[in-house]
Amino acid sequence: MIFGINKNLSERIIPLAIPAIAGLSSQMIVTLVNTSMVGRLENTHIQLAAMGLGFLGTLAITSFFSSLSTGTHVLIARRQGQNDPKGIGEALNNSLFAALILGCIFGAIGYLTSYHIINFFSANDAVTVAGAKYMQYQFLGLPFFLMIVSYRGFFFGIGHTKIFMISAILINIFNIFFNYLFIFGAFGFPKMELAGAGIGYTISMMLGWLFFFSVTFLGIYRKQYQYYSHLRVSIDVIAQIVKISFPVSLQNILILLGFLVFVAITGIIGTVEQAASNIVINALFLSFMPCFGFGIAAQTLVGQSIGRGSERLAHAFGYETAKLGTIFTSFIGIIFVFFPNAVLGIMTNEQAVIATAKPILQIAGIAQIFYGSGIIFANALQAGGATVYVMFVEVLTHWIIFLPLTYIIGVSFKGGIIGAWLALPVYVFSYTAMNFIRFRSKGWLKKKL
Repeated sequence: MIFGINKNLSERIIPLAIPAIAGLSSQMIVTLVNTSMVGRLENTHIQLAAMGLGFLGTLAITSFFSSLSTGTHVLIARRQGQNDPKGIGEALNNSLFAALILGCIFGAIGYLTSYHIINFFSANDAVTVAGAKYMQYQFLGLPFFLMIVSYRGFFFGIGHTKIFMISAILINIFNIFFNYLFIFGAFGFPKMELAGAGIGYTISMMLGWLFFFSVTFLGIYRKQYQYYSHLRVSIDVIAQIVKISFPVSLQNILILLGFLVFVAITGIIGTVEQAASNIVINALFLSFMPCFGFGIAAQTLVGQSIGRGSERLAHAFGYETAKLGTIFTSFIGIIFVFFPNAVLGIMTNEQAVIATAKPILQIAGIAQIFYGSGIIFANALQAGGATVYVMFVEVLTHWIIFLPLTYIIGVSFKGGIIGAWLALPVYVFSYTAMNFIRFRSKGWLKKKL
């Protein structure tokens, strides 16, 4: 049966996936809550459009380096499969070193160039000013964010996704709390509106790093992996992490720049349409974030299976995880299609934005059903070393198919916002099909990274 579930495999996938899903879902919740808070400020459509551009602009830059998590994750999963605890500790140390250096350098660059980044994509001066301030404060937290990313790769690789879950919940509770204080000026704090969300983000990253740093002193980890006993920089280990991470970095930034261009195209159609698109993109995290949780489980189990020398099991884990992910996205798709007003009402009370967003959320709801398995196959391929292929698929489907179709249908053919979003299903089907076809073959699986 196509959707028949293998109990033995699922019993290994689900304990890894559920904590990852819970952690990522808490990130999704904080995105929705923050959007809801910003959606209740004055000049709602300006604030939401600025938040959309600022969020995607920051994410496009930070995601280029957040792939350190993937490189760390895959390398550690392989070493876990090989039963090499000392090598795991060495990989973590070098990942953290690279994260700290990159975070300091590019956090400063991002802070200084935020206005120019937003101004390039925005057609409205008020949107540019609000979005730039939001981005600047977020970039201050980049060093802490990237070190958190390295810690996550470590815990994902050894299969302890519960630590990530706890950290994500704590970070996001802090984020919501401090955002509320600074967005609305509660309890005597300065009212900074959208910029306050940037400050709340940075404070939560600092506290999140402190949590991970504290956990590494627990004996169960410190004694086994001995990372504090071997504090040295290894160019070879960093090179291995970079080799895995770099194609993922290019992929991440091209995806997010692509969505930034997509939001900019919707701005050509209209400011309300741009705000509605931002709402729908945030709502899509309801589906995407948990799918990334299944992808984390697949990457861990596929990587560990390859480390043990079992190609058959590596394939089996990939297929089984994709089945479970599709069941989840089907459930979310039903909510998006049949209850769009309930989803949109959480994020804004502006009726013009809700009315515009409703049909495009329904389009997105159908398309995202197939995206979950595409994400999972991509993660499995990365664990096998096929990071360049996954990057190629994303570039082809996003920049050659999705964005041109968005402009042609939405702007050139005057299809409006609905026409622009009709390009999404074409992109999703192409992306998933290409990853599935590659995964079915055996050429993607590399024993040596």
